[in-house]
Amino acid sequence: MAWWNRTKKNIEDQQQREIPDGLFLKCSGCGYIIYKRELEENLYTCPECGKHARIGSDQYIEFLIDEGTWEETDGEMISVDPLEFVDEQPYTEKLERARKKTGLNDAIRIGTGDVKGRRISLAVMDFSFVGGSMGSVVGEKITRAADRARKERIPLVVITASGGARMMESAISLMQMAKTSVALAQLAEEKIPYITILTHPTTGGVTASFGMVADITLAEPGALIGFAGPRVIEQTIKKRLPDGFQRSEFLQDHGFVDHIVHRKELKDTLARILSLLGSSS
Repeated sequence: MAWWNRTKKNIEDQQQREIPDGLFLKCSGCGYIIYKRELEENLYTCPECGKHARIGSDQYIEFLIDEGTWEETDGEMISVDPLEFVDEQPYTEKLERARKKTGLNDAIRIGTGDVKGRRISLAVMDFSFVGGSMGSVVGEKITRAADRARKERIPLVVITASGGARMMESAISLMQMAKTSVALAQLAEEKIPYITILTHPTTGGVTASFGMVADITLAEPGALIGFAGPRVIEQTIKKRLPDGFQRSEFLQDHGFVDHIVHRKELKDTLARILSLLGSSS
């Protein structure tokens, strides 16, 4: 719920904060004052300017998947610490703290469910867990979701939200790029549809692997989507980047995103795509 703060100042630095517990909230995009319940009913998007607040995996599953059809799998899977990594604290402690804070075991949830009667294999990333970073569990779950889609011959849908590779797992994290790419290549060989929904932010190794190789790539408005950060790119090429660089709209204009979809229209749009692709009911 990171974009709903009291002022516009330092918005990007405040993106990990949750929506405050108040009756009324202020959109950091346009300043519109909105009743909290109205914001929830509007799927955490501003009714005035359309700005999308970050939401978690629970919310995506709730409004995308038909009631009573969601079946989560591999929910017990957790990361280990083979490198015994320590920065400001041991990696094991960081993971435990994230699990207690979010109620999640890692930065992704997978399972099956129906979208207006059409069964899919769904993977939903959650930025609230260590910034949605991609470690061994994320790679394994994406692979299992793809394998399930291939075996059951149902479409695979992945919702991305990630700061990139998980540095605490080093090369093990980077290996997930190749691992997921192989699973998706096998899916493509079987001609099983693969759809991604890119949300804010989708960066680093996730963008460079399973995030941008779908048959159809959707994105939420205004989402940051890219590999390296804008400042790193500017320092490397010694040039100023275009306005809106690495945002959904820029990527659509340059052919990297097929369609930008408002969150309130996402389920209907996904259902139409599944219907056109001929997925089974």
